Parts: sequence; C-alpha cells; structure tokens
Amino acid sequence: MTTIAENTDLATFINVFTVEPSNQQALLDLLVDATETHVRRIPGFVSAALHRSVDGTRVTMYAQWQSLAHYQDYQSTLSDPGRTPYVEKVLAIARFEPARQEVVKVFAAAATPSQVERPS
Repeated sequence: MTTIAENTDLATFINVFTVEPSNQQALLDLLVDATETHVRRIPGFVSAALHRSVDGTRVTMYAQWQSLAHYQDYQSTLSDPGRTPYVEKVLAIARFEPARQEVVKVFAAAATPSQVERPS
C-alpha cells in the first residue's frame, strides 16, 4: 500500500506522461497491464498509484520502491522481452518525464471546532 511519510528509506518517483486526450485511456490501460503483469512482481516494488488529468493530457504515476537500488535493478530490466512491448507502446503515444522525489512534509486536516472534544 502507498505510504506518504517523511523520513523513510523508500525511493519515490512521480512520473508524468503527456499524451493526446484521445490516447489517455490507451496509456492508462498499458500502464495498468504492465504494472499488474510485470512491475508488481519485481523485488523491491512497494506500490504505485495512477492518476489522470481531467483534461485528458496527462497521466501521473506515483511509484514507490524499497530502495533506490531496487529501482535501479528494475530499470535494468527495461530490455526484458516481456516488458519491451509495453515500453515501445507507451513511448509511441506519450512523452515520459520521470522524477525521483523526496517527501518533505505531510499535512493532515486541522481539527475544526465541531471535531474538538469539549469537557463536560
């Protein structure tokens, strides 16, 4: 399960794909299929969450790995015959901008007066 927390050893990547609106669903389908059939079985994979922009022009994947070394091992499998078709199909319809990120601060909602317990 995805965990967003400060000061963890997780390697977090926010990958933004730019796509024509007519290809957004096809890109989502490719990413879901690739993640379900290959990526989630790779040692060190923790979680991923897919997001789509409402204007249809972007897909964002928030992915977590146990460590940077696990992610680098995963990257070395990009030429794996099982993954190659996914990579080629994704790159045919989208630009891909991966970026390793670090969680700086996590915020939760502040208690409102109705949520604050009052002594009787």
